[in-house]
Amino acid sequence: MNKIKQFWRNNRGFVLFIGLMLVFRSAVADWNDVPSGSMQPTIEIGDRILVNKMAYDLRLPFTTQSIVKLADPKRGDIVIFASAAADNRLVKRVVGMPGDVVSMQHNVLSINGKRVDYTESDQALETEAGNELLLTEQLGGIAHAVKLAPVSSGLANFAPVKVPKGHYLVLGDNRDNSADSRVIGFVPRHEIVGRAGKVLFSLDYENYYMPRSERFLAKL
Repeated sequence: MNKIKQFWRNNRGFVLFIGLMLVFRSAVADWNDVPSGSMQPTIEIGDRILVNKMAYDLRLPFTTQSIVKLADPKRGDIVIFASAAADNRLVKRVVGMPGDVVSMQHNVLSINGKRVDYTESDQALETEAGNELLLTEQLGGIAHAVKLAPVSSGLANFAPVKVPKGHYLVLGDNRDNSADSRVIGFVPRHEIVGRAGKVLFSLDYENYYMPRSERFLAKL
């Protein structure tokens, strides 16, 4: 007991700092490593993204229990959610809101019977499989890039579906290479833990983990 008291006297400032930092990361803001390319070109493999955990809820620290609902996700938001269906934490973009009817034909989205607007980029990404196409997709007031593979995958089409109450339809920006709602189904509201809006820093896994300075603090 005396050793514990002595340790506390000698290190209480450090212990309090660690405790407050853990509470902050649990309930206020955290960072998330991105190990896959499902959100390319918006989020690159090796990005560490800032997660605003108070974007939608005030939660009890170290739990997923919401104390106060602050807002609901909006169409176009990049959300982080703890998916029970995938048994993993995922990062995707909100496309369908509760009550929306969403469909996709040849990678072209329609929401509530209205075709989403797309513009083609002058750029193309050269890969081993061929040239990948970059498009700008307009989701409400948010314009963002999507990437399409040279050969369309089986994920490029789905019939109209209605998003249930309390759920969201989410997609990856890398449309032909993303295990999103087309694979795991609709995302329950309570699984969404925060919103991503910025890259904190980034490491290039294919170049000896060198920092990508141009992506530091880049807005998503």
